[in-house]
Amino acid sequence: MPRPSPEPPAPAVEVCGLTKRFGDLVAVEEVGFSAAPGEILGILGPNGAGKTTILHMLLGLITPTRGTVRILGLDLNSRRRQILARVNFSSAYTALPTNLSVWENLNFFARLYGLRQPRRKITELLAAFEIEDTLTRLTGSLSSGQLTRLNLCKGFLNDPEVLLLDEPTASLDPDISEKVRNRLLLLQREQGVTILYTSHNMREVQLLCDRVIFLAKGRVVMTGPPAEIVAKTGSASLEELFIAIARNGELYPTDPDKEKAPCGSG
Repeated sequence: MPRPSPEPPAPAVEVCGLTKRFGDLVAVEEVGFSAAPGEILGILGPNGAGKTTILHMLLGLITPTRGTVRILGLDLNSRRRQILARVNFSSAYTALPTNLSVWENLNFFARLYGLRQPRRKITELLAAFEIEDTLTRLTGSLSSGQLTRLNLCKGFLNDPEVLLLDEPTASLDPDISEKVRNRLLLLQREQGVTILYTSHNMREVQLLCDRVIFLAKGRVVMTGPPAEIVAKTGSASLEELFIAIARNGELYPTDPDKEKAPCGSG
C-alpha cells in the first residue's frame, strides 16, 4: 500500500479576521492570511493600507478590535510572552537610544533575550551586516544606513523563528541593499526563519518573497507568488500592479484569489 502523504507543517503565523478600528477609522478590516515555516511573505500596499498596524498587532503592541493571531502554534492573546521570546522585529524607522554605544544597545537587548554569550553573537552580527567598526561608537553618530543595519542586527539577536521586517532597506544605497538581501536569504536558509516583510521596493520584493499579499484600505485585495500574480493580471511588473492597486484601491473587486479561505489555510 502506498504510504500516506505526510501532513503539511502547521503555519508559523496564522491571522484570522483581524480588524482594528481607531474611533471611526477602520485601519485594518477582516484580514486573514498564514505564513508557512521558513516562508518569506511580503505584506504590500500604499501608505495607509494597514501594513504597519498589522505588524504591531502581531507583536501585541496594538490590541485588535477583533480577530485572532496564532504564532508558532500559540495564541497571541494568551501566550504573548512565550511568543515574543521566539520572535523579533526590525524597522528602518525604529530609533534606538542615541546616547548609548552600539555595544550598549545590543547588549541590552541580548540580556532581555537571555543570551549567554552576547559579545560573540553581537560581534558575529555586526560583521555579517558589515558594521563591525561601529561597536564602540555612540548610536547617535551613525549614518541612516548604519542605523538600519544596526536594527537588523537587533532583529537577529535571539535567532528568531519568526522575524517581522518593516521597510528594512529603506535608507540603504543599492550596494548595501543587495548585501542585506543576500544576508537575509542566507540567514533564512540557515535558520529556517519565517519572515514577514513590508517594502515599497517591488524589485526587492520579487527577489526575496515567496508569496505576497496586497492590501488596500485595510483589506487584502490580492495574494500569491509575485511572478504568478503579475502574469495573471497581465501587468508588466509587480511595480505596475502596485501602482494600479494604489490608485484604484482594488484591482479586481471580485478577484477569486483573495484570501477568503477558512482561517488556518495559506
